[in-house]
Amino acid sequence: MSDLNKEARKLSKDAYGGIKGEDYIPFIPSTVVMPEMTGYSIILGILFAVLFAAANTYLGLKVGLTISAGIPGAILATGLFKAIFKRNNILEANFTASLAAVGESIAGGIIFILPALILFGMGLSMLTVIIVTIIGGFMGCYFITPVRKYLIVEEHGSLIYPEAMAQSEVLVIGSEGGKGFKYMITGIATGMLYKLFSGGFGFWKESATYIIKPYEKTMLGIDTLASLLGVGFIIGLETSSLMFAGGIVAWLGLIPLIKYFGNFIPTAVFPSSVPIIDMSAQEVWGSYIRYIGAGAVAMGGFISLARSMPTIISSFRKSLAGMLEGEHGSSKKADRINQDAPIIWLIAAAVFGFLATWLIPSIGGGIIGGILAVIFCFFFAVVSARMVGVIGASNNPVSGMTIATLLIVATIFKLTGNVGDDGIRMSLLVCGIVCVSTAVAGGVAQSLKASYIIGGTPKKIQFGMFIALGIASIGAGATVILMQNAYGIGSDAVPAPQATLMKLIVEGIMTAQLPWTLVIIGAAIAIFCAIAKLPILAVALGLYLPITLSTAIFIGGIVRKLVEIKFKDNEEGKNEASEKGILLASGLVAGDAIVGIFIGIMAALNISINFGAKIVPQSNLITFIIFALFCAWVYKYITSKDKK
Repeated sequence: MSDLNKEARKLSKDAYGGIKGEDYIPFIPSTVVMPEMTGYSIILGILFAVLFAAANTYLGLKVGLTISAGIPGAILATGLFKAIFKRNNILEANFTASLAAVGESIAGGIIFILPALILFGMGLSMLTVIIVTIIGGFMGCYFITPVRKYLIVEEHGSLIYPEAMAQSEVLVIGSEGGKGFKYMITGIATGMLYKLFSGGFGFWKESATYIIKPYEKTMLGIDTLASLLGVGFIIGLETSSLMFAGGIVAWLGLIPLIKYFGNFIPTAVFPSSVPIIDMSAQEVWGSYIRYIGAGAVAMGGFISLARSMPTIISSFRKSLAGMLEGEHGSSKKADRINQDAPIIWLIAAAVFGFLATWLIPSIGGGIIGGILAVIFCFFFAVVSARMVGVIGASNNPVSGMTIATLLIVATIFKLTGNVGDDGIRMSLLVCGIVCVSTAVAGGVAQSLKASYIIGGTPKKIQFGMFIALGIASIGAGATVILMQNAYGIGSDAVPAPQATLMKLIVEGIMTAQLPWTLVIIGAAIAIFCAIAKLPILAVALGLYLPITLSTAIFIGGIVRKLVEIKFKDNEEGKNEASEKGILLASGLVAGDAIVGIFIGIMAALNISINFGAKIVPQSNLITFIIFALFCAWVYKYITSKDKK
C-alpha cells in the first residue's frame, strides 16, 4: 500500500523477507508490552465481524462475490479507536481487524452451499446455519495450528500473504494518522443514502432494461446498485470486462440462438415445461443458460483445482513436514508472536467436529459423515492456509475445493445407501461444514500473518476469531433467512449462483436428472477459456449471472480504469487514488448491504416505505441518468485532492 500520510512510520523491509523468519523483529517488538485482547478490541471486532458477515452474505447471494473484510476492518478499527476511544494501540486494532476478517470467511463458506437446501425445498433454519458455521469454524481455526510456524515463520519471504501485508500496512499507516477511515465512512454513508432513496423510498428504479425486439426479444440492462459499482471498482476492469463478455455471449449470442430455433418447435424442450416461442429472454436464461453457466463454473472450478494440484500436494507435504520438524526443533522460549494455541485445541476441534457432525440431529451426517468432515476439513484447511499465502484470501479457490468435496461425499453417501432427500441433505450439510472450515482456515492464516508482522499473539487471534465467527454466524444466518423470506433464494433478485451450482451437482449425482448437454456445452466454453488463457471463472460467472449484474460491475471497472488513466504519468498519485477508491468502494458495498438488509426486513414484515414512485415517474432513462451521475461523483471524489 502506498503512503496515505507522508509522515507515517512504515514497516521495515524485513517484513517482506530477506531474513529468516525467526530473526524478524515485528513492528511492535515482543519486548514492548501492550494490551491486545481487551474489551474494546473484542466487542468492536465482533461487531465488525457481524457487519461484514451480513454484508458479504447479502452481496454473495446476489452476485456470487464477496469483498475483503480484513483491510476495511483495519481502517475502521484504527479510525474508531483514535476518534472515539482516544486509543492508538496497533495491537488492539490488529486484533479487531482479524475478527472483522472472519466475517467475510464465514459468509463465503455459508453462501456457497447451504442455500441449496432451500432450493431443494428442504428449508434452512438459522440454527442450522449457526451449527454448521461453529463446527466448520472450530476446525478451520485450529486445524492450521500445527503448520502456523512453518507457513508463516519459516516460509517468511517465500509465502507473501498479500492481503495480510496490505492489512499490516494499513494498520501502521492508520495508527500514525492515515485518512483511510474518512474514505471508508464516506463510502458507507453514500452507499446507505443511495440505496435508501432508490431501493427503499423508490424515487428511482434499481434496474434499467431494454428489450431488443428485432433480435429475438433479447434483453440488455443494468442493475443500478452502489454495491455492484463498488465491486466492479475493487476487482478492476480486466476481471469485470470478462464477466461482461460472458454476459454478452449469453444474452446476445446463446439466448437469441435458442429463441431463433425454438420458434419452430411448438412443444416444450426439457428442462423447461413451456414452449420456447412463449418464453421471454429472462425465462430462456433461467431454463437453459443457467445450466450452461453452471457447467462453465463447475469446469472452471475443476480446472482451477487441477492447476493448483501440484501446489496443493506440495503444500500439504511441506506443511506436515514442517510441523513434524517443528515438534523436534528448537526449544527457543516462546515470546508473544510465537505463542501458539495448545495442541489440545486441535484435538478438541477434531473430536467435536466428528461427534457434532454425527450426532447433532439437524446435521445427521452419521459416522461416515463425521469421518469425512474431519478428513476433508483437515486436508483443505492446510491447503487453504498455504494457498492464501500465494494468492490471498479473496482469490482462494474455496468453491473449487468444495465442488471436489461434494462430488466425493455425495458419491460415498450414494454408494452406502444414503440416497433421495436424506442423502442430498447429508451431502450438503457435511460439505457445508468443510466449506466453512476451508474458508475460515484461509482467513485465519491471513490474520496470523498480519499478527506476526505487527507483533500480535497467535493463540489470542485464533481464540478471538472463533468467538467472533460463532456470533457473526447469527448475522449471516439471519441474512440468508431474511433474503429467502423477502425475495426468495434462487429468484432474479437473489440468484445465489454458487448454491444453485451445488444443487445441480448433488442432484446430478443422486438422481441423474440433469440436462447434461447444456452442462457439457458450458464445460466446453470453460475449456476454450483455459486454452485461450482467459480467466475461466470470470467468464463463467458472466454466463451464469443476469447481464444486468455484469453490466453494473463492468461500469465499476471502467470508473477505476478512468481513475488510473488520469494518473497515468504519476505512479504515486495513481496508487493513492486506487487505495482511496478501494476504500470508498468497500464502503459503498457495506452501506448498500446495511440498508438492503433493512429494506428486506421491511419487506418481510410487509411494511412498505416506497412512496417515491408516487412522486417521481419510474423510467429507465431517469434511473440510468441518476446512476451515471452517481458514477461521475465517485470518479470526482476519488480523483480530487484532499483538503489539508
